[in-house]
Amino acid sequence: MKKALYPGSFDPITNGHVDILERASRIFDMVEVAVLENPSKNPLFSVEERVAMIREIFRGKPNIKVGSFRGLLVEYARKTGADVIIRGLRAISDFEYEFQMALMNFKLDPSVEIIFMMPRVEYSFLSSKLVKEVYSLGGSLPDLVPEAVDRELKKKFHDSGAG
Repeated sequence: MKKALYPGSFDPITNGHVDILERASRIFDMVEVAVLENPSKNPLFSVEERVAMIREIFRGKPNIKVGSFRGLLVEYARKTGADVIIRGLRAISDFEYEFQMALMNFKLDPSVEIIFMMPRVEYSFLSSKLVKEVYSLGGSLPDLVPEAVDRELKKKFHDSGAG
């Protein structure tokens, strides 16, 4: 069984991430969304909130699982039995960082393969940061984020009086 990890902060997950996950789930037997717990970042959503949203989005998709991790990605891959790490590339600006991370992960554990996937063109500009900015300013992007994310972003920003 080929298992892949799709790691990231997913704060929040967007339709670009969903696109990559759905396509990866047709390639691999199991894909785990690995939500990064990074204490140095100040996320909008807690790890538990992010995991819950992603589980809701992929309910009914038995080969997409959701977990969280902290520490080295390659150690988590080893622990979970993943053969492949999937990374998304939107634009040239992502390439340098992702290339460096891939080489470092390969240095730490050459047995784990790293695959880059591009989102469909309609999501190529999309980032969690831009989504949060739009919602914080009173807007919404229901065609660019899953329904569960749209609902939670509205609760965070619109219902709280923020933005």
